[in-house]
Amino acid sequence: MPLYLNDEQAMLRDTAKDFIAEHAPVGHMRALRDANDATGFSRDLWKQFAEMGLNGVLIPEDQGGLGLGHVEAGVVLEEIGRNLSPSPFLATAVAAVEALKGSGQAERWFPGIVAGETVAALAIDEGAKHRDSIGLKAERSGNGFRLTGAKRFVTHGHVADLLIVGARTAGSPDDAEGVTLFAVSKNAANLTATPERLADSSLAARIDFEGVEIDADAVIGEVDAGRDPLGRLLRAGRTGAAAELLGVGGGAMDMTVGYLKERKQFGVAIGSFQALQHRAAHLYSEMEVARAAVLKAQQLLDAGADADEAVSIAKAMTGMATTLSVQEGVQMHGGIGMTDEYDIGFYMKRARVLAEMFGDIGFHADRLAKAAGY
Repeated sequence: MPLYLNDEQAMLRDTAKDFIAEHAPVGHMRALRDANDATGFSRDLWKQFAEMGLNGVLIPEDQGGLGLGHVEAGVVLEEIGRNLSPSPFLATAVAAVEALKGSGQAERWFPGIVAGETVAALAIDEGAKHRDSIGLKAERSGNGFRLTGAKRFVTHGHVADLLIVGARTAGSPDDAEGVTLFAVSKNAANLTATPERLADSSLAARIDFEGVEIDADAVIGEVDAGRDPLGRLLRAGRTGAAAELLGVGGGAMDMTVGYLKERKQFGVAIGSFQALQHRAAHLYSEMEVARAAVLKAQQLLDAGADADEAVSIAKAMTGMATTLSVQEGVQMHGGIGMTDEYDIGFYMKRARVLAEMFGDIGFHADRLAKAAGY
């Protein structure tokens, strides 16, 4: 598979680039932060995404979507990252959609996602770091289940209409089997969401399930066999987060290169200094390697191939490359890079949050090592 976009994908990139740069630039994120916005994103903008057809990028055409793939979803996510646009696109239109595909829940939730009326959140993590273990209990209760426990760092969990919840129906937290995935409505009784600001000023919630009663119809897939839809969710989420990280790193690099061309010392642009040229060239090469890794993972997902290793490579590579990009950006901007009035610092903060989402560099390096027999 060639590691470049075809003509249709390039057209989508150009459309998304113009739309997001106009309607959700970096200033949009700054305005939400300064206003201490309690939602964490613009619902009007989410509706505009729907009007552009973007929310249904991964939803089949016979269910109202565009019927496209992960490459196309990544094109949109890269532009979201480049502009630091607060959006539920990754969790809702990518990860949640992949989890719901083929289940009875798709018919219920897909129309709202396509219309920009539904926001989904992923209640997967239970600790400070992303791990594969799931301990939240789902016990049989009447014709359904009772959920007891807590989830952490649920992005937009306090305002989501739908929670995709990973729960333990059998075994212990670290067991591969015995996991069930549930679609839980925001109106469920005994469910409490407490939002917290993250480093990039986005909002994620702690969700407490204090005996939340749900019907058996809420099961996504089959009881005790939730690793399948959860695996689809995680592969899509990790690859999508890698694509958004790529956009963050690319946006920071573009801003830095622009600054090197404009900022003058001793009467000449600092970009003419060989030491800075070497650093910029190194950064560019690292970003391009990460780009290739992300596109490879997206293409494998679209082909229905075993993409687990490629997904981990993409997430780890973009984590390293984007971390380099934002750090070099702040350093090469000098003192002004440390000020709030200049945007480069926002890229560093967003990169830090995205790098942790769905597993950090160390998590995925460990997965790759174990897969290789170490």
